[in-house]
Amino acid sequence: MTKVAVCGILGRMGKRITDIALSDAEVDIVGGVEHPDCIATKDLGEALSVPELRGKLLTHRLEDLLTDTDVVIEFSGNPTAAVSHAKLCALSLKPIVIGTTGFTQRELEEIRELAKEVAVLLAPNMSLGVNLLFKLVEIATEVLKDKSFDIEIAEIHHRFKKDAPSGTAVKLAQIISEKMGNARPVYGREGEAPRKEGDIGVMALRGGDVVGDHTVFFLGFGERLELTHRATSRDTFAKGAVEAAKWVKDKPAGLYSMFDVLGL
Repeated sequence: MTKVAVCGILGRMGKRITDIALSDAEVDIVGGVEHPDCIATKDLGEALSVPELRGKLLTHRLEDLLTDTDVVIEFSGNPTAAVSHAKLCALSLKPIVIGTTGFTQRELEEIRELAKEVAVLLAPNMSLGVNLLFKLVEIATEVLKDKSFDIEIAEIHHRFKKDAPSGTAVKLAQIISEKMGNARPVYGREGEAPRKEGDIGVMALRGGDVVGDHTVFFLGFGERLELTHRATSRDTFAKGAVEAAKWVKDKPAGLYSMFDVLGL
């Protein structure tokens, strides 16, 4: 049994993670963390209208739950809060799965340092399909990087998403850049903006209720290759987060990704 505390439990992803966890006999939700402004009751079951969680604590302080927790799942959506939660986990030697995105380079460095003390699984996207997309993009870039192909990324998300571009798009750009050596991301274009050698265009579209679409274009002369992943339900991310929590439970300190969970 893996005892899990969920940060951001009243959010869209937090609710889906909770539902998936409740259907998994190997996982026990011990409580949830949420911004104090969102807490009307400290009873998690009452807050979520889920009888199975009656008597479980809903709090704005992760430290209130850590004693009885095996793994923390962080989906607060707030990078500053996510780093704070990771610090608390490091102090308590509790593994953490981080699905929050939008970190600055400094915050990412803090997380990498914390991973020297405790197991940290950091993933901008936890779906099986997206992580396979990461691998396919890596392979395609390696094959086409010296073949006069330009590479561009486009992503679409719902109107409420806070960060742009998405963490998944940033990860895709990172994979391409590492394979190409001299590539650099260009976030949108305006006016006179001819494409320069080594550019990776990254375009973010926002609207409606789109869960998440990502396409990587390999644009040659007379042909193009498009690798696309479309998510139609948040359950794919929630299932990945729960599987990641079970996988990381007994792992030694280190920085892990969904590649490790999936054996890619």
